[in-house]
Amino acid sequence: MSVLNLSPLFRPCRCSFLTASLVPSRQFSTSHIALGRQKNKINIPSKKALAAKARRKAAKAPKHIYHNEQMPLTDAVAVLRAVEVAKPNATYEMVIKTAMSKGTTIPKGRVNLPREAKPKREDKILVFATGQLAQDAKDAGADIVGGEELIDGVISGKHQATTVLCSSALIRAITPKLGRILGPKGLMPSERRGTVTDDIAGYIKKLSGSTEWRGDKAGAIRMPIGKMFFPPDDVIKNIRYFLSAVKRATGNEKDTESEIKSKGPKAVNAIKRVILSTSQGPAIQIRDF
Repeated sequence: MSVLNLSPLFRPCRCSFLTASLVPSRQFSTSHIALGRQKNKINIPSKKALAAKARRKAAKAPKHIYHNEQMPLTDAVAVLRAVEVAKPNATYEMVIKTAMSKGTTIPKGRVNLPREAKPKREDKILVFATGQLAQDAKDAGADIVGGEELIDGVISGKHQATTVLCSSALIRAITPKLGRILGPKGLMPSERRGTVTDDIAGYIKKLSGSTEWRGDKAGAIRMPIGKMFFPPDDVIKNIRYFLSAVKRATGNEKDTESEIKSKGPKAVNAIKRVILSTSQGPAIQIRDF
């Protein structure tokens, strides 16, 4: 059989080899932008987000049976005494939460409770004064008394104190040198705190036998108010006395002496809640404050 006779047996191919080269191919990009998108980003939560998460967690936490309970003061003391019956040295702690509205300052003051809940700290008083004021400070019981010659001793650490007072005549002389030393420690004399005064003997007399209290930035005031072995009447008397002092300092009660010094009534920082608790006992809101 010849080649010409075999031609009918072969079917012609309709696909051309050129068609394969015409099919478009997909192009993959390896640019830096594409590679950057493939990296997993690490999200670092902000402080605001962390605070919100903490609030949600606290809201979901199991509450004590007395969490939303409001009691008269006498009943709250009785409940806490029953809870802490095995711990006579447990301490009552009172928390006073204030509103801290615009225009109010952080509440602070000094108080001499009828029966102290803890031993008082021995104050070491340093006074910058000269002349008769220096003599009055020594007679009142100040530990270190002097003028500008004490500055170098304070800077070097030779003269250390828990309270620093200054007369109005020397405050401008000591401020440039001691502001950076005593300021961070909270010891720098200032008129606002009452530690720049010409009645140094009166301030020292008020300082002895009293305890300083101070609220935080949120307006919460914490104070140990009594021991479990105290009679209930002594605990209640301490609480009433301290509440009265806080009310005068926050403008909720009239304080004639403070208004005279400030030449007008002070802004009222409203008291929102009063809570009494112990180390192992519940936190109970006081109804009659």
